[in-house]
Amino acid sequence: MDVSRRSAIKTIAALATIQIVPSRVLGLNGQTPPSEEITRAIIGCGGISASHLPMPGKLLALCDVDASHLAQRMNQAGGEAKGIKGYHDFREVIKRDDIDIIHVATPPHWHALISIEAAKAGKDIWCEKPMSRTIGEGMAMVKAVEKHQRIFRLNTWFRFKDNFYGMGVPVKQLKKAAMNDVLGWPLTITVSGVTGFDWKLGTWVGKTNLPVQPVPEGFDYDLWLGPAPKKPYSAHRTHGSFRGYWDYDGGGLGDMGQHYLDPAQYILNKDDQAPISVEIDADPQDADAIGTWRRIVFTYADGCKIVLDGANKDKDAAYIEGPKGKIYKNFRSDIPDLEKKLASLPDPEAQIVDFHESVRSRKKFALNEQNGFWSCTMVNMGVTAHRLNKSLKFDSKTMQFDDPAANALINQPMREPWKIEI
Repeated sequence: MDVSRRSAIKTIAALATIQIVPSRVLGLNGQTPPSEEITRAIIGCGGISASHLPMPGKLLALCDVDASHLAQRMNQAGGEAKGIKGYHDFREVIKRDDIDIIHVATPPHWHALISIEAAKAGKDIWCEKPMSRTIGEGMAMVKAVEKHQRIFRLNTWFRFKDNFYGMGVPVKQLKKAAMNDVLGWPLTITVSGVTGFDWKLGTWVGKTNLPVQPVPEGFDYDLWLGPAPKKPYSAHRTHGSFRGYWDYDGGGLGDMGQHYLDPAQYILNKDDQAPISVEIDADPQDADAIGTWRRIVFTYADGCKIVLDGANKDKDAAYIEGPKGKIYKNFRSDIPDLEKKLASLPDPEAQIVDFHESVRSRKKFALNEQNGFWSCTMVNMGVTAHRLNKSLKFDSKTMQFDDPAANALINQPMREPWKIEI
């Protein structure tokens, strides 16, 4: 599963003229216009799913392995009175031929399997972050989305809308400064609490002394685990605290990483590559429960760096800096009249920021399977370094680390009968 820049470009070229669009989405043959016709389902009814309920499109199905979560979301959405059907097994949802978009709002250890099955079934995909739990799963997702000619979006949006954390301006202003050489090159981006970011390291820490507890009635724990290793049930392992365990996510880095790192990748114009190294400053980690880290540094081949300051030690850090100047929190800068200067410079290339426009036009969404794969690869590089407590080098062409233990985490075994088939 090689997703090098060269192979990705060839794949795009090969698919450019043969996009498959359901007639229902186009509103052909006298059917309902597309503004009223795009339909969707949400798989995963935990906390994050509430933000998916009001998204555009007619909601036809909700699915969760926990009956209480499903009932709560069904009630919130209007249930069967609104034409919404509830499901226990995501495979039953994907079988439906009247659903255009699958929202994947499960824990990350399910993202790849569900997204790939949705792509194979001809569905477009709106997936939660992080895109994948491992680098290998991300490569498989890219391959499936492109093979089956689907439209994919990742559910983080800061590269294209809203004010970015702590900056007081959208990422567009930072991108303009970088792309027009206002700050010089190479650039360093520092993501820390000082510049307005919260890694939630204290929130998403696992426990090493989990008690074995009875599985709650109505909760299919075996299906919740799915491809993850079989382990005794304990409430802290699931639902709101699952991010603290390597089997399901990557702690605070898994939770917030793509929100913070995807815009940084975009600003630095690195949407087709990964850093060549990741350095970690942390304590040795437990084999099951995720702990904290102090500092992670990603370095690209051209010298650009992204610094993750988990300990908030960089008290005087700018968010972004280069040889010619710095930009701090709240868009303060040591460059005179920065905003006036930026106003006279070219804007970044336009992006499609309406997912339904992408579905209808079959043109890639602003944050899609390709650029999302690379920012998620950066997240998973950091998670791998953290898990092994080891600094690593990485090759974007071979998609390999310089360390056998790290490479073993790229494609992790799945518990039977679950496996990725594209």
